[in-house]
Amino acid sequence: MSSGLPKLDVNGLESFIPEGEISELLKKTTTDIKQVRDIIAKSLDKNRLNPDETAVLLNATNPDIIEEIKEGARTLKKRIYGNRIVLFAPLYIGNDCINNCTYCGFRKSNLDVVRKTLTMNELQKEVTALEDRGHKRLILVYGEHPKYDADFIHDTVRKVYETKSGKGEIRRVNINAAPFDVDGFRRIKEAGIGTFQVFQETYYQKTYEAVHPSGLKANYLWRLFAFDRAMEAGIDDVGMGALMGLYDHKFEALAMLYHTIHLEEKFGVGPHTISFPRIEPAIGTDYANHPPYQVSDADFMKMIAIIRLAVPYTGMILTAREPVALRNEAIGYGISQIDAGSNIGIGAYSQTDEISDDKKSQFVLSDNRSLDQVIGELCDADFLPSFCTGCYRLGRTGEHFMEFAVPGFVKRFCTPNAILTLTEYLLDYATPETKAKGMAAIEREIAAMPDSNPQKSLLLERLKQVHSGKRDLFF
Repeated sequence: MSSGLPKLDVNGLESFIPEGEISELLKKTTTDIKQVRDIIAKSLDKNRLNPDETAVLLNATNPDIIEEIKEGARTLKKRIYGNRIVLFAPLYIGNDCINNCTYCGFRKSNLDVVRKTLTMNELQKEVTALEDRGHKRLILVYGEHPKYDADFIHDTVRKVYETKSGKGEIRRVNINAAPFDVDGFRRIKEAGIGTFQVFQETYYQKTYEAVHPSGLKANYLWRLFAFDRAMEAGIDDVGMGALMGLYDHKFEALAMLYHTIHLEEKFGVGPHTISFPRIEPAIGTDYANHPPYQVSDADFMKMIAIIRLAVPYTGMILTAREPVALRNEAIGYGISQIDAGSNIGIGAYSQTDEISDDKKSQFVLSDNRSLDQVIGELCDADFLPSFCTGCYRLGRTGEHFMEFAVPGFVKRFCTPNAILTLTEYLLDYATPETKAKGMAAIEREIAAMPDSNPQKSLLLERLKQVHSGKRDLFF
């Protein structure tokens, strides 16, 4: 059992982020189209890129070369993930925090934010509201505070899983919280979580220390080795990320690749997901209005495509921080997960009080579409919305996931599961307009499956069961 803050023991640890080496790689430039094409070909053969190869792509400035990079990312995504896009919603549990991160609306010194932690009854109302809209996958988000210890996270996760509303249920709960010691991670794993997400925010240590002046988060090495402790505790699905705007985005992209390599070499598997949110405005937080390394839309899109090529089998998340048009375009370059129908105010899904959401939120969202709208627009764009949780519940995680993913088996499981979960949503929650769009998308996907696929007939049989009232069927 664990309570309060862990002891931040970093004795004997040394950073595996080679800052000097990264800086040297980024000083190199290339206009050699053949070199770029060879690197893209390596990725399309489903091989992770090396840092020097990734740096070549990051340094590309020729518009024609950049377009080839993007086209390579589009092709790779199609080969590995098909048309599916996994959907989830964030659920903020509490915004108390002992950190003083200069860019964050939750920081301890911010007197403009209203502090709130959901009670178990309030949490149940939030989950019910989300289930009644059709959500099946959540990420629970916690401030970094002693009250949000491993036992508290464990208990809130169990409450989410136990809450049912009509035909609704949450089937996968991911976590974004402070990093724990090994015992704390073990306790949280007992709750049946999916991915544990920890953002390093910035991998450049001098900047990290400047923007995290106090609190639990001030210890760079403790945070950097969070996934080592998580994996030692048996959590083999981890999600890394950097907050774009704190330091050079090219450096951060390469640093995340080095972090991936570290995990592969030590544990045999890299991160389950990578995130790269850009700094957004936050109440009472001037720093967030003037990020020192603001990333343009063009550079952001190019970086997304390069990350897709660099780590072919890692999921990529793009949240509702970004505007609709940018999200719609980025999905084509390799994004595999997005949130939809999101509200990041504490208690906002069920409107448990009269306080405006911005006073309880960490930052401002740019995409305020409903889940139903997002699903309809994805179907219009020939994507396949998915609430699939089959791999997680059948133990296809960590190294086991890679055993299926590397030979190209992901689409054999994920496309059928996406079709089944989308059908559930369309029958139980969709507006008539979205239902028509979704059913058309499902028909397209089934028509594209070869009759020789042994799972096609089984899928058709299970679809009949879903239409007759059965739920939670998966491969």
